[in-house]
Amino acid sequence: MTEKVPIWEKATLTLEEAASYTGIGVNKLRDLSNCRDCNFVLWNGSKRLLKRERLEAYLNNSYSI
Repeated sequence: MTEKVPIWEKATLTLEEAASYTGIGVNKLRDLSNCRDCNFVLWNGSKRLLKRERLEAYLNNSYSI
């Protein structure tokens, strides 16, 4: 039986996990991570993963999104 890692301990999150974790919608997270200079997105082939700590830092330093 495999144990699930809690979201707050994961290094990367899917869009759905990040939406659940942050309360930001999947579409908004997709828009934010589509930018070429986005430093919290990691592409694994065509799969988009968001670097949790960098996403948190981005949100902590943002006034609005």
